[in-house]
Amino acid sequence: MEKIREIIRLKELTSLSERAIARALKISRPVVKQYVRDITRAGLDFTSIQSLDDDALLQILEGKNTSRPERYQVLDSQFESFVKELKRPGVTLERLWQEYRAEHPDGYGYSQFCYHFQHWRSTSALTMHMSHKAGDKMFADFTGKKLFLVNKETEKLQEVEVFVAVLGASQRTYVEAVASQKKDDWIKANENAFHYFGGVPQAVVPDCLKSAVHLANKYEPDLNPEYLDFARHYQTVILPARPHHPKDKSLVEGAVRIVYAWIFASLRNRIFHTLKELNLAIWEELETYNAKPMQKLKVSRKDLFDQIERAALKPLPKEKYLKRQFKRLKAQFNYHIYLSEDKHYYSVPYRYRGKEIEVIYTDRVVELFYKNRRIAFHQRDRKPKGYSTVKEHMPSHHQFMSDWNPQRLINWAENIGEYVKVVVEKILAERPHPEQAYKVCLGILNLEKRFTKDRLDKACRRAVAFHHYSYQGIKNILEKRLEDSQPDCFAALPEHPNIRGHYYYQ
Repeated sequence: MEKIREIIRLKELTSLSERAIARALKISRPVVKQYVRDITRAGLDFTSIQSLDDDALLQILEGKNTSRPERYQVLDSQFESFVKELKRPGVTLERLWQEYRAEHPDGYGYSQFCYHFQHWRSTSALTMHMSHKAGDKMFADFTGKKLFLVNKETEKLQEVEVFVAVLGASQRTYVEAVASQKKDDWIKANENAFHYFGGVPQAVVPDCLKSAVHLANKYEPDLNPEYLDFARHYQTVILPARPHHPKDKSLVEGAVRIVYAWIFASLRNRIFHTLKELNLAIWEELETYNAKPMQKLKVSRKDLFDQIERAALKPLPKEKYLKRQFKRLKAQFNYHIYLSEDKHYYSVPYRYRGKEIEVIYTDRVVELFYKNRRIAFHQRDRKPKGYSTVKEHMPSHHQFMSDWNPQRLINWAENIGEYVKVVVEKILAERPHPEQAYKVCLGILNLEKRFTKDRLDKACRRAVAFHHYSYQGIKNILEKRLEDSQPDCFAALPEHPNIRGHYYYQ
């Protein structure tokens, strides 16, 4: 009704034409003309309608309809059903007009049909969004305000995030409290929304938060690979809202405001200790909210969902999404990639050494791809500094196609010092395959450039005494200058009556 008042105000108090008023208020010129005509016929002006409430003004505007011909009254009785039908995939006003004329051959022509429908939409209380087709989009975001958990022991408050998703056509809403806005929580909440709705929309429209969009861009946003993989699993599309364009996600922002008033307010005086407790309370309020008739449509979100949107959603896949993580890593000269999360090495066929490898891994397996072709598959192993090596990945005779080989490393070590050679030989002997030890050996040998040959040999002598053969250990000895304080580990014990010797235990 505010637009009606604004039309009369602009017409009476400014010199704007009806076309300019229509453009300013984003409505059609015939609608502006009709409002002006109706108010004038009723003998009202802007000052008089200011004193009327919405219901009284609506009665005046609708009073003229009593004299409408029967043809219009027949059409008018179908307008509400048209609104619902327009939300079904592929349904247009032209299609509805064709069906209307098939049933009523003497009915209105297409242009008059569209005019009366648009005029009815503007004057009625029905302001339902017409642009969203059933099953087309799900809008998702986090609320700005938080809910809280209370620690039972410390009684401290812990903030939790609140996820909101709403379907475009029926406006059926899903709400869930999660621990954070991180990718794992975000993806899981999206998945839970799909299962709550019982199907998958054609597209998901998230805000440009970091969990969904790696790099926001108005034209070509860079999606997080994990979220993109999730979308592939559910056969949907991610269409991020454009930065600084709140209208792209106006439905979910409106839902957030209603969630504040309906759910946050209802739970404000209750105390929750776990996410499970909080979510059970949220979902109880959510069911009531979705079953409550919308003020203007006089139909609930749940009923509208059942009528027009449930059947339009794509079916859920048989299995839930198994979280996968993505990295791009370079295959090292020993044809292994290093997964820093596990501190573990995984082999690739030796011909891919030096290449950029795409790594996709779950809790159980690690898959390695080159140019979109899988070249290796491993069971995930979290043993630090360990190697997962497939024998077929190694070159014949355990040699590289380059000049590196075990003997060359031993010769280099011997040139530095006797104990350096011992350490290198020990490291090469301890690994199942010599190539796995090359990187450690090279690290030790290159310490010569920083600490001199003599100091490195002394540090290796100390490492041999402790049977500790590692790059980090030898480096620590050199950095702390411990190479000269050699322990006398194998000196004979002095004679003493309290020392019984090994014969005592025989």
